[in-house]
Amino acid sequence: MEKLKAADIMIPLDKYPHIPYWYTLRRAIVEMEKSEIEIAGKKSLPRVVLIFDEKYQLLGMARRRDILRGLESELVDTGLSESKGQNYILKTDPNLLELLSEKWIQNLKERAERPVSDIMLPITATVEHDDHILKIIYNMVDKNLSLIPVVKDKRIVGVVRSVDVFHEVAKLIL
Repeated sequence: MEKLKAADIMIPLDKYPHIPYWYTLRRAIVEMEKSEIEIAGKKSLPRVVLIFDEKYQLLGMARRRDILRGLESELVDTGLSESKGQNYILKTDPNLLELLSEKWIQNLKERAERPVSDIMLPITATVEHDDHILKIIYNMVDKNLSLIPVVKDKRIVGVVRSVDVFHEVAKLIL
Protein backbone atom coordinates (compact mmCIF):
# COMPACT_ATOMS: atom_id res chain seq x y z
CA MET A 1 0.00 0.00 0.00
CA GLU A 2 3.00 2.27 0.49
CA LYS A 3 3.46 2.82 -3.24
CA LEU A 4 -0.08 2.13 -4.49
CA LYS A 5 -1.17 5.04 -6.68
CA ALA A 6 -4.29 5.87 -8.66
CA ALA A 7 -2.56 4.86 -11.90
CA ASP A 8 -1.94 1.39 -10.45
CA ILE A 9 -5.61 0.59 -9.88
CA MET A 10 -7.44 2.79 -12.38
CA ILE A 11 -9.39 1.59 -15.38
CA PRO A 12 -8.01 3.44 -18.43
CA LEU A 13 -10.49 5.80 -20.07
CA ASP A 14 -10.45 3.84 -23.33
CA LYS A 15 -11.79 0.81 -21.42
CA TYR A 16 -14.52 2.69 -19.52
CA PRO A 17 -17.80 3.95 -21.03
CA HIS A 18 -17.81 7.63 -21.85
CA ILE A 19 -19.99 9.67 -24.17
CA PRO A 20 -20.54 13.25 -25.36
CA TYR A 21 -23.16 15.32 -23.56
CA TRP A 22 -25.50 15.42 -26.55
CA TYR A 23 -25.99 11.64 -26.63
CA THR A 24 -29.45 10.49 -25.66
CA LEU A 25 -30.32 8.41 -22.64
CA ARG A 26 -30.88 5.55 -25.07
CA ARG A 27 -27.31 5.87 -26.39
CA ALA A 28 -25.98 6.04 -22.82
CA ILE A 29 -27.79 2.78 -22.08
CA VAL A 30 -26.30 1.20 -25.21
CA GLU A 31 -22.78 2.22 -24.15
CA MET A 32 -23.25 0.89 -20.63
CA GLU A 33 -24.84 -2.37 -21.79
CA LYS A 34 -22.03 -3.16 -24.22
CA SER A 35 -19.25 -2.31 -21.75
CA GLU A 36 -17.78 -5.08 -19.69
CA ILE A 37 -14.87 -4.36 -17.41
CA GLU A 38 -12.41 -7.11 -16.54
CA ILE A 39 -9.91 -6.65 -13.74
CA ALA A 40 -7.87 -9.46 -12.23
CA GLY A 41 -10.03 -12.04 -14.01
CA LYS A 42 -13.29 -10.63 -12.64
CA LYS A 43 -15.87 -9.15 -14.99
CA SER A 44 -18.41 -6.48 -14.12
CA LEU A 45 -20.71 -4.00 -15.79
CA PRO A 46 -20.10 -0.29 -15.26
CA ARG A 47 -22.41 1.60 -12.92
CA VAL A 48 -21.47 5.02 -14.29
CA VAL A 49 -20.92 6.60 -17.69
CA LEU A 50 -18.64 9.64 -17.98
CA ILE A 51 -19.88 12.62 -20.00
CA PHE A 52 -17.56 14.88 -22.02
CA ASP A 53 -17.82 18.04 -24.11
CA GLU A 54 -16.52 18.60 -27.66
CA LYS A 55 -12.99 19.30 -26.39
CA TYR A 56 -12.94 16.11 -24.32
CA GLN A 57 -13.30 18.02 -21.06
CA LEU A 58 -15.17 16.05 -18.43
CA LEU A 59 -18.55 17.63 -17.72
CA GLY A 60 -20.20 15.08 -15.47
CA MET A 61 -21.34 11.54 -15.04
CA ALA A 62 -24.55 9.56 -14.99
CA ARG A 63 -25.15 6.54 -12.79
CA ARG A 64 -27.53 3.76 -13.82
CA ARG A 65 -30.10 5.02 -11.33
CA ASP A 66 -29.85 8.58 -12.76
CA ILE A 67 -30.63 7.21 -16.20
CA LEU A 68 -33.55 5.19 -14.81
CA ARG A 69 -34.82 8.29 -13.03
CA GLY A 70 -34.55 10.19 -16.32
CA LEU A 71 -36.69 7.53 -17.96
CA GLU A 72 -39.31 7.56 -15.21
CA SER A 73 -42.81 7.54 -16.52
CA GLU A 74 -44.99 10.53 -15.89
CA LEU A 75 -48.17 8.44 -15.96
CA VAL A 76 -48.58 9.06 -12.26
CA ASP A 77 -48.74 12.80 -12.94
CA THR A 78 -51.25 12.67 -15.81
CA GLY A 79 -54.35 12.41 -13.65
CA LEU A 80 -54.40 8.62 -13.49
CA SER A 81 -53.81 8.91 -9.78
CA GLU A 82 -54.63 11.76 -7.43
CA SER A 83 -51.11 12.28 -6.08
CA LYS A 84 -47.62 10.84 -6.26
CA GLY A 85 -48.03 9.39 -2.80
CA GLN A 86 -50.97 7.21 -3.79
CA ASN A 87 -50.85 3.81 -5.42
CA TYR A 88 -51.00 3.40 -9.17
CA ILE A 89 -54.43 2.99 -10.69
CA LEU A 90 -53.50 -0.62 -11.46
CA LYS A 91 -54.20 -1.48 -7.84
CA THR A 92 -57.77 -0.27 -8.32
CA ASP A 93 -58.43 -1.65 -11.79
CA PRO A 94 -56.06 -4.43 -12.94
CA ASN A 95 -57.92 -4.57 -16.29
CA LEU A 96 -56.06 -1.39 -17.28
CA LEU A 97 -52.69 -3.16 -17.11
CA GLU A 98 -52.42 -3.72 -20.86
CA LEU A 99 -53.42 -0.15 -21.74
CA LEU A 100 -51.10 1.39 -19.17
CA SER A 101 -48.27 -0.94 -20.14
CA GLU A 102 -48.44 0.24 -23.74
CA LYS A 103 -48.55 3.88 -22.67
CA TRP A 104 -45.67 3.30 -20.27
CA ILE A 105 -43.50 1.70 -22.97
CA GLN A 106 -44.27 4.53 -25.41
CA ASN A 107 -43.47 7.11 -22.74
CA LEU A 108 -40.25 5.28 -21.89
CA LYS A 109 -39.12 5.33 -25.52
CA GLU A 110 -39.91 9.03 -25.84
CA ARG A 111 -38.03 9.92 -22.66
CA ALA A 112 -35.05 7.83 -23.80
CA GLU A 113 -34.48 10.43 -26.53
CA ARG A 114 -33.66 13.15 -23.97
CA PRO A 115 -30.02 14.26 -23.91
CA VAL A 116 -27.92 12.68 -21.18
CA SER A 117 -26.91 16.21 -20.13
CA ASP A 118 -30.45 16.58 -18.69
CA ILE A 119 -29.70 14.03 -15.98
CA MET A 120 -25.91 14.12 -15.52
CA LEU A 121 -24.34 14.82 -12.16
CA PRO A 122 -21.42 17.19 -11.65
CA ILE A 123 -17.96 15.85 -10.93
CA THR A 124 -17.26 16.62 -7.27
CA ALA A 125 -13.71 15.27 -7.05
CA THR A 126 -10.84 13.98 -9.11
CA VAL A 127 -7.45 12.54 -8.22
CA GLU A 128 -4.09 12.81 -9.93
CA HIS A 129 -2.66 9.65 -11.50
CA ASP A 130 0.15 9.62 -8.93
CA ASP A 131 -2.06 10.25 -5.87
CA HIS A 132 -1.74 7.69 -3.09
CA ILE A 133 -4.59 5.26 -2.45
CA LEU A 134 -5.20 6.94 0.93
CA LYS A 135 -6.17 10.17 -0.87
CA ILE A 136 -8.52 8.20 -3.10
CA ILE A 137 -10.14 6.54 -0.08
CA TYR A 138 -10.49 9.89 1.67
CA ASN A 139 -12.19 11.50 -1.34
CA MET A 140 -14.51 8.56 -1.92
CA VAL A 141 -15.63 8.45 1.69
CA ASP A 142 -15.76 12.23 2.17
CA LYS A 143 -17.82 12.84 -0.98
CA ASN A 144 -19.75 9.55 -0.95
CA LEU A 145 -18.39 8.45 -4.34
CA SER A 146 -18.23 5.02 -5.88
CA LEU A 147 -16.09 6.23 -8.79
CA ILE A 148 -13.50 8.98 -9.09
CA PRO A 149 -11.90 10.26 -12.32
CA VAL A 150 -8.09 10.15 -12.61
CA VAL A 151 -6.26 13.13 -14.11
CA LYS A 152 -2.82 13.33 -15.72
CA ASP A 153 -1.54 16.51 -17.35
CA LYS A 154 -5.00 18.10 -16.96
CA ARG A 155 -6.69 15.31 -18.95
CA ILE A 156 -8.88 12.48 -17.73
CA VAL A 157 -6.95 9.24 -18.21
CA GLY A 158 -9.14 6.80 -16.30
CA VAL A 159 -11.31 6.10 -13.30
CA VAL A 160 -10.91 4.38 -9.97
CA ARG A 161 -13.91 2.48 -8.66
CA SER A 162 -14.60 1.90 -4.98
CA VAL A 163 -14.81 -1.84 -5.63
CA ASP A 164 -11.19 -1.83 -6.82
CA VAL A 165 -10.03 0.26 -3.86
CA PHE A 166 -11.90 -2.11 -1.55
CA HIS A 167 -10.20 -5.07 -3.20
CA GLU A 168 -6.75 -3.53 -2.57
CA VAL A 169 -7.61 -2.88 1.07
CA ALA A 170 -8.93 -6.43 1.43
CA LYS A 171 -5.62 -7.82 0.13
CA LEU A 172 -3.85 -6.00 2.96
CA ILE A 173 -6.22 -7.16 5.66
CA LEU A 174 -6.93 -10.75 4.67
